[in-house]
Amino acid sequence: MDLAHLEWPFFDASHRRFAQELKTWARREVAPQIDHSDTDRACRNLVRAMGEAGWLAAVVPAAYGGSFEALNVRMICLGREILSWHEGLADFAFAMQGLGSASISLFGTEQLKARYLPPVCAGRHLAAFALSEPEAGSDVSALATTATPDGQAHMRLDGVKTWISNGGIADHYVVFARTGEAPGAKGLSAFVVDADTPGLTVAARIETIAPHPLATLRFAECRVPLANRLGGSGDGFKVAMATLDVFRTTVGAAALGLARRACDEALDRAVTRKLFGAPLGDLQMTQAALADSAAEIDAAALLIYRAGWTKDSGAASITRESSLAKMYATEMAQRVIDRAVQLFGGHGVRVGVKVEALYREIRALRIYEGATEVQKVIIARDMLKQRAKNGSDEAGGSSPEQR
Repeated sequence: MDLAHLEWPFFDASHRRFAQELKTWARREVAPQIDHSDTDRACRNLVRAMGEAGWLAAVVPAAYGGSFEALNVRMICLGREILSWHEGLADFAFAMQGLGSASISLFGTEQLKARYLPPVCAGRHLAAFALSEPEAGSDVSALATTATPDGQAHMRLDGVKTWISNGGIADHYVVFARTGEAPGAKGLSAFVVDADTPGLTVAARIETIAPHPLATLRFAECRVPLANRLGGSGDGFKVAMATLDVFRTTVGAAALGLARRACDEALDRAVTRKLFGAPLGDLQMTQAALADSAAEIDAAALLIYRAGWTKDSGAASITRESSLAKMYATEMAQRVIDRAVQLFGGHGVRVGVKVEALYREIRALRIYEGATEVQKVIIARDMLKQRAKNGSDEAGGSSPEQR
């Protein structure tokens, strides 16, 4: 795996050291943790191994064992890029420790942070983020799960969550529910719910083309301490969006790692495969495919690490930047991987060939944490908002009649 982009000005010495050391560790340690016949066990093994090696320090603040005072988007992106190059399940395990704990890092009380973050960092405690529902995915305002007062110190959760990563194996879930302070997205709150809380059950496990632990959860009179709320009453939408503002960029980084691996596999194929008495790479069509992939990979990397650098430099929000990075990188990776499969010919669709696994891995990234189509809406709305704010003079310098 080539890490030449570490020389870009987006990174400092700590990022470069982290990436080089993780690359070395992943080459040696990831494969022995993987058993694709038992993804639950593989994820637990990966989380434990990453925790023991110190890599999960990238996903929690320094006060609770982490590497930086606050969550560092570039560090998480580098982790996902490197791990996904090696194994999609390793990226999944690493990412979920971050996504399932970031809301606590950003909005939790000191008591909640001290209780949940150190075991997440150590790899002893698996984390999960429970937002999606059967009728509410990208449209958070449509959430139907409710949280109603149960005495003065507890809330009662009722409803269903689905497509929950780490569902069934997590030790805690960050759950978003309707508390009714206002209509739509303004009437939501977020809670940390321990997996063994009475009333919380795994209704079904979900099988996908690239196996990961996924489940549908059911909450039936699930009693949660009010002290487990993240932020204030009605802050759920803010909690969710702030968390996704960080992790949406990192989805792009995972796609980037998959694309880099596909390009590396395609290069090896171009050099070693003979066609018409010469290497496949001698064909201009092969060269064009490789060049297109190289250009798109660099373009995606620039969008991803620009977004990460912007957030880490103190930007309050990177909604547009993260949406651009996620949208472009995931769509780019689909194209790069498809080209690699094509260069492999029939071997590209054989189970056990790396590009076949990459082809299955990339598909979900174009959907989760906001499908490509949703990202386009977010980006366009921001463009229109900025146009209205700046006015037509700034945008065009003349009136429509003059143009």
